[in-house]
Amino acid sequence: MTMPLPVSHMALVRARAGRSMDLGARLSSLIEPTLGAPGCLHFALQHSLCDPDLWQVCGFWRDAQAMTAHFNSPALNVFAQLVQDGVVERLDFHTFSEVSRPQDMQRLAG
Repeated sequence: MTMPLPVSHMALVRARAGRSMDLGARLSSLIEPTLGAPGCLHFALQHSLCDPDLWQVCGFWRDAQAMTAHFNSPALNVFAQLVQDGVVERLDFHTFSEVSRPQDMQRLAG
C-alpha cells in the first residue's frame, strides 16, 4: 500500500505601494486557523528581509486531501478580499508534492 506523501503550498504576495503593513496584518489572520486545521504539519507567514513589500505564506500538509480541504475553507477568503480591496499588487501561488524516493520520480514522469 502506498502512503500519501506530504504536500505543501507557497504563496508570494506583493503589496501595493504603501500597503505592506496592512497586507501583513491581514495575512497574519491565517496563522491560527491554519495551524489548527486538520492535517496541517506546519504553517508560516514570512516577511522579506530585502523587499519590504514582499510576503511569503507557506504550509506543509499531511496529504493533498488535507491541503485541498483547507483551500476550500472560509479562512482562505482573505486572499480574494485582499485582491478586491487593492492591497495586493501580485500573488503567485504554487503547490508541491514531496519527492523523496525514486518511485516518486517515476510517478511524476508517468
